[in-house]
Amino acid sequence: MTEEAKGPVLETAILGGGCFWCLEAVFDLVDGVESVVPGYCGGHVDNPGYRQVCTGGTGHAEVVKVDFDPARVSYRELLEIFFLIHDPTTVDRQGNDVGPQYRSVIFVTSDAQLHDALALIEDIGEQRIYPKAIVTRVERAPVFWPAEAEHHDYYMNNSDQPYCQYVVAPKIAKYRAKLAERRRGSGR
Repeated sequence: MTEEAKGPVLETAILGGGCFWCLEAVFDLVDGVESVVPGYCGGHVDNPGYRQVCTGGTGHAEVVKVDFDPARVSYRELLEIFFLIHDPTTVDRQGNDVGPQYRSVIFVTSDAQLHDALALIEDIGEQRIYPKAIVTRVERAPVFWPAEAEHHDYYMNNSDQPYCQYVVAPKIAKYRAKLAERRRGSGR
């Protein structure tokens, strides 16, 4: 079997920027992203559940594990989207979601990702895109724990819910308005 017949060689990005429902909904739209799985990373409890993580006591962040084809979308492009759709200047907070589980964090899976993440954070800081300093943590990826099934495709299955309408939908709209060329089917 040829390499092409096997499919693309995928890489993994693990990103936490507040509620994982928001991140999943946006990254599902990105051309080159093969899968997005919500879950938990960075804590001290094995196989945590949503209710445990929501207390803030497990040390986990709500994250998404994004498997992507680097021939179609680069890691840096994914990080640019990540920084567009959340506030990287607030510690343990995204809007009304407060606690360490909502921290801004990049869990890198390679030295190249570590370099790219730190370089982009430096570039954004030099460009003064945000009025405050970026507080996004960059850490080596520990164990990723997938979230319970009801959290997968949450926006797609619950777009009529108030949280989805008032929090998730504006992030999707911002992504569509600013980065339309990176959407699935955009001809990129």
